This record gives sequence, C-alpha cells and structure tokens, in this order.
Amino acid sequence: MESVDAELWTKAINEEIESLKKNGTWEEVGLPQGRKTVNSKWVFKVKQKADGSVERYKARVVVKGFSQQYGTDYDET
Repeated sequence: MESVDAELWTKAINEEIESLKKNGTWEEVGLPQGRKTVNSKWVFKVKQKADGSVERYKARVVVKGFSQQYGTDYDET
C-alpha cells in the first residue's frame, strides 16, 4: 500500500468488504479443533473505459478453495 494510489485501493477494498457483508456472502463460524483456515488473497484491477481512461479501482478477495478437502472442509457446493 505504498503506491501513490493507495487511498483509491483502500477505498476499493472497503467497498468490496461492505458488498460482501451486505450480500451475506459468508457467515463467521468457529474453527474446528485441529483444522486450518482457508487462505485468501486480494486481487486488484484498474477498470478502464473504452477511451482508456480510468473508470474505477476494483478489489476482490479470492479464497484459495483448492486447499479444501471434500468431506472434511465441506460436504456440499
């Protein structure tokens, strides 16, 4: 977050978090004993208009679901 656009990226992150909360994307639950959390990462993209000018800064949180095991971490999709 040392970019000259850090404030814009922070705004994009906050918008994504608020959107996830508003849509009820997940529910927070306790971590079962002996289990690890599923990691996630932020993906950032500058959306551009047809003329090449900046439309907005977009941030998405992506969960690394490939680390989950069927029957242990989940039992339905």
